[in-house]
Amino acid sequence: MQHLETMPRGLPKAVKKCLEKSRDSALLAVETYNKPAIKFKSGGYIVLMVISWTALFHAIFFRQKKKPFYKKNNRFEKKDGDYCYWELSTCVSKYFVADTNNPIRKNLEFFIPLRNMVEHKSIPEIDSDIFAECQAMLLNYDKIMLKEFGNKYCLRESLSFALQLYPSSKSLNNAIIANPSTKPIVDFIKAYRSGITTDIMNSGEYSFKAFLIQVANHQTKNTLPIQFVAYDKLDDTQKTNVNRVAALVKNKFVQVPVTNKDLLKPSVVVKKVQTALGNPKINKNGKEKDKFNMDTHTRCWKKYQVRPENGNENPELTKPEYCVYDQPNDTYLYTEDWSDYLIEEMAKEDEYNSLYE
Repeated sequence: MQHLETMPRGLPKAVKKCLEKSRDSALLAVETYNKPAIKFKSGGYIVLMVISWTALFHAIFFRQKKKPFYKKNNRFEKKDGDYCYWELSTCVSKYFVADTNNPIRKNLEFFIPLRNMVEHKSIPEIDSDIFAECQAMLLNYDKIMLKEFGNKYCLRESLSFALQLYPSSKSLNNAIIANPSTKPIVDFIKAYRSGITTDIMNSGEYSFKAFLIQVANHQTKNTLPIQFVAYDKLDDTQKTNVNRVAALVKNKFVQVPVTNKDLLKPSVVVKKVQTALGNPKINKNGKEKDKFNMDTHTRCWKKYQVRPENGNENPELTKPEYCVYDQPNDTYLYTEDWSDYLIEEMAKEDEYNSLYE
């Protein structure tokens, strides 16, 4: 690796120091993750990669002649004689600005609260389940490094493939059974994943997924034993073949859990109830609309007191059998029991009418 004194000249000293810290932290993160004897695998990796990403953003801001320090009363804050640097969450918001749905940003925003959760806990039970996000976090790091500082600072030439056995196929629910103390972390992971769009979830920049198939030895000695092929670079025929093989691998080898299968967005609840009621219509102000709509749903959660009003100081005080507060996205998700309850109650005309009295 290129250390401070051997890095090419031209970058300011502050930028070089941040880059060295960032690269060292990233390499330590990978080394920690790939050591088979270490049980604090994901925890150590996440903590070190958060440091690495933070230092990378600081290097970018310093090069842009921006000072990544917090201000108070229009003056840079100091603590113990040193400036208070922006944390990763602030760096992310400053770098991506209005691009709130960027998959790289969503990946980092997944790890920021998770880092605080795992810092003082050993949670090997969730390692296999969050591997895809961990891998994407590393690939994204090199992608941003390449974009901002060029190929000579990337890690790809310093790393090789880790030797692997068949990975564990344990689900997050298995993690809770094995270690009940992981439940808050598992709940966070499920809530975060359910709160992002399908496009983000399927993006390789948010979560890198791959399947390895053992093949016959290559015809030439110089062929790489493992090669990455970007899915979005394949033509339609190749994608169809890949999807067919992936489906076979899933069905034959892996029990794939459906995360948050009991948690629904409000719009999904509305659609389920409206459909179950027979898709009835009402006439309002001369316009036809669904009888059970988003306004009806809002009236329901207020009447049955399943969650607090918006702006409440304690948004987590819900009826958990019906509703869960998703803290990272500041929104509410609902259970299948809630939709079933509404279907039963809204079938009663008097109960429906009471919402509008």
